[in-house]
Amino acid sequence: MTNRWKTIGLAAILVGLTLSASYAEAAGVLTIGRREDSTTFDPIKTAQNIDNWVFSNVYDVLVRVDKTGTKLEPGLAESWTASDDGLTYVFKIRDTKFSDGSPLTADDAAFSLLRIRDDKASLWSDSYKVIDTAIATDPHTLTIKLKHASAPFLSTLALPNASVISKAWMESMGPDAYAEKPIASGAFSVEEWRRGDRIILKKNPNFWQADRVKLDGVEWISVPDDNTRMLNVQAGQLDAAIFVPFSRVEELKKDPNLSVLIDPSTREDHLLINHAHGDLGKKEVRQALDLAIDKKAIVDAVTFHQGTVANSYIPKGALYYYADNLQRPYDPEKAKQMLSAAGVSNLTLKYLIRAGDEVDEQTAVLVQQQLAKAGITADLQKVDPSQEWDMTVAGDYDISVNYWTNDILDPDQKTTFVLGHDSNNNYMTNYKNEAVKDLVAKARQELDPKKREQMYIDLQKMAKDDVNWVDLYYSPYINVSRKNIENFHQNPLGRFFLEDTVKN
Repeated sequence: MTNRWKTIGLAAILVGLTLSASYAEAAGVLTIGRREDSTTFDPIKTAQNIDNWVFSNVYDVLVRVDKTGTKLEPGLAESWTASDDGLTYVFKIRDTKFSDGSPLTADDAAFSLLRIRDDKASLWSDSYKVIDTAIATDPHTLTIKLKHASAPFLSTLALPNASVISKAWMESMGPDAYAEKPIASGAFSVEEWRRGDRIILKKNPNFWQADRVKLDGVEWISVPDDNTRMLNVQAGQLDAAIFVPFSRVEELKKDPNLSVLIDPSTREDHLLINHAHGDLGKKEVRQALDLAIDKKAIVDAVTFHQGTVANSYIPKGALYYYADNLQRPYDPEKAKQMLSAAGVSNLTLKYLIRAGDEVDEQTAVLVQQQLAKAGITADLQKVDPSQEWDMTVAGDYDISVNYWTNDILDPDQKTTFVLGHDSNNNYMTNYKNEAVKDLVAKARQELDPKKREQMYIDLQKMAKDDVNWVDLYYSPYINVSRKNIENFHQNPLGRFFLEDTVKN
């Protein structure tokens, strides 16, 4: 899933000057600095890490991904069974409560799944259309019948956007109010959301694992400037910060008061290409773009060797990653020849950039210089982060760097989102290949692991041949915390296990 900025108010700027007078002054409250504010607490209406990474500890899911990011484990469903034909699943729901003290039942779980499938505002409906019925046969039994067998089905239940919400409160409050002040099913409840500044969470005593939670609360604080955020951690004004700039890692490692945390991730940075814009609709032109970009130079200069060159939309280490996928060499002369053969000259591209993002801006300058050697002009357009995402969604760009981290173990989620359907214009690229789309659907239903693996190998080859986008690099999660903070880590899918974090 992507991570993009939304509106950042004056309070977020001033937070770099003072972090006082907050709930964080209480003992056992963890303060975390991040670039941007959240956008919503309605799980079906977001596809952004800035939201999911917060509400993964506010909501709980039926099935979780473990700390290693490699296997599923029970969540709100303490156990489950599946029929031999793979069409019927029966889940036993724990005896637990929401943060307001009301019982959490199988009816809430059924409501949440049907809502993500059916609500017009859902960004994730395609992944849940496989559900035929979801019925609470009693308060602790959820029976789900599928339209057809689905290999990734259990994995999709671990998606944070499929979190279990309170049916009664959603229906009484309405989605807009619920999105501002939700009823929690996870480790922490929302005490206050100061837009553009911070989200204040407090321990949820009704969480089914409340005894596991060591913190009294958590504050997610918006500090847009990377350097200011790092300085605030160094000064002890923040307990931790995420999105450490690559350029600051070695310096921060030398600070005896800090721990630099480098965790394996499923992050892949890529250059989006808008196929709907003129010559970019030609495969040969997109292949020329791929040849004209020196990924190794970007990895060395921008990531300070923390990244590795990407060769597939499926990240290295993830299920069905194809290590031998094509990796086009850097060859600006061949790129020139391909453009000429395609009848394209004086290609000029609108390159959209998030102003103030150190890595984005450095990458843009490098890519601009590299493309110029192939006779391609990239006009850099720096825009406020609050505008950049909306412009991308609207297709108001030619090329733009973006990134994705997986949210479930199965490759179906990302594959569907970027290659296999039209509801989001295949992740704003307007990529269209009916053979690819058909294979994505078939891979979802194939239950033989060997056959399914070959389907995903073929999909990676087809995407690379078409250049749905330009794969740039894979990189780890890099965060920093004060030495008195323990167990502040992410699993490869990005989830912070704040229920285990300790502030000494």
